[in-house]
Amino acid sequence: MERIGKRAGDPLLLGVQLLLLALGLAALFSASHYYAERVFDDPYHLLKRQLGFVLAGLAAYALAARAPLPLLRRVTPVLLAVAFLLCLAAFVPGLGRPVLGARRWIFLFGQSFEPLELAKLALVLYLASILAKKQERMDDPLNSLIPPLLVVLAFAGVIYMQKDFSTAVFLLAVAVCMFLMAQVRLLHFILLALLFLPLGGLLLFTQAYRVERLMAFFNPLAEPAGSGYQMIAARSALAGGGLWGRGLGRGLKSLGVLPEAHSDFIFAVIGEEAGFLGALFVLFLFLLFAWRGYTIAYRSQDAFSAFLAFGLTTTIFLQALLNFSVVAGLVPSTGIPLPFISAGGSCMVTSLAMSGLLLNLSRTGGGV
Repeated sequence: MERIGKRAGDPLLLGVQLLLLALGLAALFSASHYYAERVFDDPYHLLKRQLGFVLAGLAAYALAARAPLPLLRRVTPVLLAVAFLLCLAAFVPGLGRPVLGARRWIFLFGQSFEPLELAKLALVLYLASILAKKQERMDDPLNSLIPPLLVVLAFAGVIYMQKDFSTAVFLLAVAVCMFLMAQVRLLHFILLALLFLPLGGLLLFTQAYRVERLMAFFNPLAEPAGSGYQMIAARSALAGGGLWGRGLGRGLKSLGVLPEAHSDFIFAVIGEEAGFLGALFVLFLFLLFAWRGYTIAYRSQDAFSAFLAFGLTTTIFLQALLNFSVVAGLVPSTGIPLPFISAGGSCMVTSLAMSGLLLNLSRTGGGV
């Protein structure tokens, strides 16, 4: 046990994480310099801001990579409660305020924070802990499925009230993946789907902007200057890059043409400037990340570590796939950022903390 505890961790996973981080900073500067110069009179403004987030994230990474897993499991209920209270705090006047119609952020001392990012980490830790604890009772849904499902639905409900339908569905998708890994009976999922799918459809169509996004997905040319504009611009950027791309900093869509070029749609800028091969390379890095993460889960020596590695990997990889799919026009716009690459501190710090935990799990028995 002493020898295992001193292992350095999965070197390939560490290399992929660092490479994604470096590529993200390069892509962010290329996608944001025009916007930063126009808005802040400094082309390096968003890059310098992102570097600060990266430093904070690396501190979280280092702590997570060395945190004792038994201690982490004991404090999970506290972390879960804090994450839920912070999600509720977004509704408190003075702490949270609407931005583009959504109340996802808490504002303190001139800085903003999205508590839903912490909620992702807290829920994965909670589900890993409770599923490991109830592993022998998976045939009894009242004891194994219903309690964690109610917790997930509580978080999804609060996030839905923040007008973030996509993230609420995303949390449910991650939970379903973890339940499937825990071998919850398929019949229980079918019964839950029959109950919740009509409710989900009703919630989807109760807001006009969600209907507009759905219509823009099926026919973006119907409103090329309105709800379909972003999808048309993103597809145009991907197609304009060709095989090799226009070159770093030479993309046209980052020059104010593509909204959120440095955030949710940064993959479109990568496709335009690095071409099909560059976009494929980024996808390949996330596939490598997923392979190492799921390998760690498979080789873990206890149920908690296996569920945790699986949940962390699924959260980051599924989020990346959703972002790719939105930019490519395969799914409606979700507003979900690309881990390690999109601008924003909350996602960056949480993604690095999750990555540090994965390295921790590989170091303590789940890696090569």
